[in-house]
Amino acid sequence: MSGGGVVVTGLGLVSACGLGVEPLAAALAAGEPCAHPIERLPGVSPRRRSARTAGRVVDSGWDDWLARRDARRMSPPSVFAVVAARMALAAAGLPLPERVDPACGVLLATSFGASSFTQRLMDQILDDGPESISPFLFMESVANAPAGQVAILCRAGGPNHTLCQRETGAVAALGQAAAEVARGRAERMLAGAAEEINPLLHTVLDRFGALSDRPRPFDRRRDGLLAAEGAGVLVLEPAAAVAERGARAVARVRAWGGSFDPTAPVADWGRGGAAVARRLRRDLDRAGLLTADGRPAGVDAIVSGASGARRGDRLEASVLRALFGAELPPILVPKAVCGEYAGGALAAAVLALEGRPFAAVAGGFEADPELGLAPHDGSPLPPPRRLLLTAQAAGGAGAWVILDAAG
Repeated sequence: MSGGGVVVTGLGLVSACGLGVEPLAAALAAGEPCAHPIERLPGVSPRRRSARTAGRVVDSGWDDWLARRDARRMSPPSVFAVVAARMALAAAGLPLPERVDPACGVLLATSFGASSFTQRLMDQILDDGPESISPFLFMESVANAPAGQVAILCRAGGPNHTLCQRETGAVAALGQAAAEVARGRAERMLAGAAEEINPLLHTVLDRFGALSDRPRPFDRRRDGLLAAEGAGVLVLEPAAAVAERGARAVARVRAWGGSFDPTAPVADWGRGGAAVARRLRRDLDRAGLLTADGRPAGVDAIVSGASGARRGDRLEASVLRALFGAELPPILVPKAVCGEYAGGALAAAVLALEGRPFAAVAGGFEADPELGLAPHDGSPLPPPRRLLLTAQAAGGAGAWVILDAAG
């Protein structure tokens, strides 16, 4: 679907790199993952090559954005989401309304929800029986709690949705929020993702062999992703309304879409890259963004969803090769730095359009002959005029967005 009249006017970020966009920009320029040690569960023996770090949020200096009395009653992903949303509104030049604004909606993605609150709720049930459960814990254990808290504390009374699409969630949320604005269902949308990584969730993912302390997207040595928590939120508005109030756009949402890989098992990536690329190509054709030879028109950079997952990166590589052929534009892999799940890739895409530097992935790169491509080597790049933001999820879901520079 296309919607050249929808623009991004604000960006807020809570991540393991720090509070706000600039810490992430510095980390991308250095190429080092934003990772911190994570405690182990008592009595659980680690795997021989167990991951010992995660993208944990350690900077809680957000008193300027959220009162402590409000934070006390919220789960970590709700806190992250509210702080990021308020930061995004401020960046867009939009003060918090005095009353509920029915024209402002919220669309957030999450993969696991409030892990710590869910764990505490289950502990109560197992230890003391179902009659003992806390209504407070239950209200924050549901997946749509962060979107609800953003609506309450940002006074956003418009459409309110939550997506649970695993690794594609943040990109899908951006696309669907753009659709809400383009169709006139909301005058502005707060779109992004919020996630929490607690020791129990980290242990479970590690037991499946999904995690790594050194994510290497597209690398022959790749052995897993960096699980990251936090929140990234964008403000989307109609371009005409932004011009009318004299504000500045930071990006234009040109087109968006989704796909499904039927070869994917329930909890893993499939091998349907060619089919996914055909669907993406059809969507681009309908949006008027396909050249005569079947390539995406004007795309001069890719912000890839590759994260270091063995089969996930294989699928992503096959999609990109089928879509672009042998002449691929530079491929940026921000999840090597910001990790998976928390929406950091959305912020990285905006930073890419601003021409911010992206270093090569730390640790060097060893080509994987099966994939047939390589990420950007860290050399200086001119600011892209148009980029493709992609994501493929375990279970088969896929999402993509075309972003244009605002100028």
